[in-house]
Amino acid sequence: MPASASPARSALVTQVAVAVVAHSSGRLRVAVDGRTAAGKTSFAHELAAAVRDLGRPTLRASLDDFKHPWRHATEHGYDRVSGEGYYRNAHDHASIRHLLLEPAGAAGSGEVVLCAHDPLTGEDHRDLVVRAAPDAGLIVDTVFAFRPEWNDLWDFRIWLEVAAARSLLRGVARDGSREGSHEATRLHQDRYSTSEEIYLAEVDAVSRADIVIDNHDWVSPHV
Repeated sequence: MPASASPARSALVTQVAVAVVAHSSGRLRVAVDGRTAAGKTSFAHELAAAVRDLGRPTLRASLDDFKHPWRHATEHGYDRVSGEGYYRNAHDHASIRHLLLEPAGAAGSGEVVLCAHDPLTGEDHRDLVVRAAPDAGLIVDTVFAFRPEWNDLWDFRIWLEVAAARSLLRGVARDGSREGSHEATRLHQDRYSTSEEIYLAEVDAVSRADIVIDNHDWVSPHV
């Protein structure tokens, strides 16, 4: 859970949490979408804490944990390395729908899987089920949240706006220590940035959001 950057940021997160809680008294599913390194994971952590402060139980998930393991591409002979291949093929659509989002909805079973496969080891966690309370909020951070394979299953949609150039700089800075600057730059330019442009060309993500937040300035984000 990141420390709050400022009173202004805390106030905005609380404002969004109030809107989320007001949306439904039953189970609800909240997407936090945006470009790579837009700040989705941190915002989702903050939002979940604020929703809990308003008296609602929460669950947290990331769709990074709902990708096919890397060996799946080798075994089935498809591309997930290029930008096009990453967008089309990386995520496990069936698990996202049937294990995470459908059961977490108001009419769902409440028996929710919060991680399908470990993104680094590929370890299968699909048999680890948690019980969502009848009024629980599931807060999910991800790229491509509003794509047609699962867009119908969100109850509340948030878009974090960060320009493509800022996304690239943040992503390379974040991943450079692990991948090296050159490899991180190649990865973000050739895979992530390209896949996001495909997504945004096919899905008007901003128009689908209930709230759009300018997150260029961590200290002073604004709706």
